[in-house]
Amino acid sequence: MGHLDHAAFGWLTPVLSYVMASIGAALGLRCAVRALGSTGSSRRNWLLAAASAIGSGIWTMHFVAMLGFGVTGTEIRYNVPLTLLSLLVAMAFVSAGLFAVGYGRDRRRAFVIGGLTTGLGVASMHYLGMAALRLHGQVHYDPARVGLSVVLAVLAATAALWAALSTRSPVAVTVASLVMGGAVSSMHYTGMTAVSVSVHPAAGTLPGATAMQFIFPLAVGLGSYLFLTAAFVALSPMSERPEASASIRRRVESIAR
Repeated sequence: MGHLDHAAFGWLTPVLSYVMASIGAALGLRCAVRALGSTGSSRRNWLLAAASAIGSGIWTMHFVAMLGFGVTGTEIRYNVPLTLLSLLVAMAFVSAGLFAVGYGRDRRRAFVIGGLTTGLGVASMHYLGMAALRLHGQVHYDPARVGLSVVLAVLAATAALWAALSTRSPVAVTVASLVMGGAVSSMHYTGMTAVSVSVHPAAGTLPGATAMQFIFPLAVGLGSYLFLTAAFVALSPMSERPEASASIRRRVESIAR
């Protein structure tokens, strides 16, 4: 078995990945709250913005963390199409979860379906990203720890959706975002503890791109997108319409009951 290093750059990648997950969650929750106070195409657009922010934050968290991942005895490369697919899957599942909550008539049912769908999307993104790994050897998984990581993903997603429906103050959203970032990071590293690798040294060149050739530039791009979108959302005035506030209040009260 090859020795696995999950923090080749020390605390840099774990801390930075947590920060990116928290920023994505904060932006997504703020957009989701805006969506609940909107109607028509405006609600749809805010939900799509929320899904892209949360999905990008989760994906960036995973692959920033993977920049610090190494296996003794083999180099690591990534299959580019699978890596991009993992990003699209994250956004698609998070969109489905948010739309289930944003448009569901039965609030409790929508809440459960939304949390489950989003959580499974987080887990699918993680393991699709792991499937994109190319190395000289074979990757093995501990089923029990994989199952635990999926449970953590669902709990993290459910917590995020609950926060999107029940938090309104900047302080509450900030706290919820930090909790969400921690939950997603915990899911990632729990999933990584399930990994073991049998190294088979080979002289051939691995297919795919290295982390610095592909993952790092894409992660920087998505990170920049999150920061710029966060600035746009922060500068966008909240609706002062009484009916918008009443809409948010009714949705919050329906969850509380």
